[in-house]
Amino acid sequence: AVAQTYGNEDTGFYAQGGYTYLDIEPDGAESGIDSNAITGRVGYQFTPMFSLEAELSTGIDDGEFDYNVDEDEFNLDDNSDADFNDTITASGDLGLNYLVGLYGRATVPLTERLDVSARAGYAYIDIDASVITPGGTTLGVIENSANGPAIGAGLSFDMTDNWQLRGDYTYYSFEDTDTNAATIAVGYKF
Repeated sequence: AVAQTYGNEDTGFYAQGGYTYLDIEPDGAESGIDSNAITGRVGYQFTPMFSLEAELSTGIDDGEFDYNVDEDEFNLDDNSDADFNDTITASGDLGLNYLVGLYGRATVPLTERLDVSARAGYAYIDIDASVITPGGTTLGVIENSANGPAIGAGLSFDMTDNWQLRGDYTYYSFEDTDTNAATIAVGYKF
């Protein structure tokens, strides 16, 4: 009966914008790197239960991480104890340049105003990172990009006939990095 309340007005274009929290975890890392981004989405609702959407996120701050490296590997002397087998603890920043994706989204109504959805698609991420030792030596700036499948789920609430509040979680399976993202967005249905 709830599905019958959805009519032709639940099809058409929509746009959304909001905040995304990302946890970027390279393979073999003990923990992920936290980063924040702003996200924009555009989509088309073909039927009340299926839409296609594109998403673009860009970082608004860099995530910080700690990195341990054998001093002998990099031939550095950031400590002065003359022991070349030491491990240097360095710090670094990881910045999200952009994350772009295309998704198919299935939506099922829970109530007249509340929907649950699942989405699947493909995404591309571009990041850069820099590592600096305690002595101020820059180990390098690394730029990297990857692509891979993405899946997610979320809830959306119709505040009015046109305005919507949406929260969702997406898991990205990039080549050497697993990324988790949580997004809260406000959208407008045209």
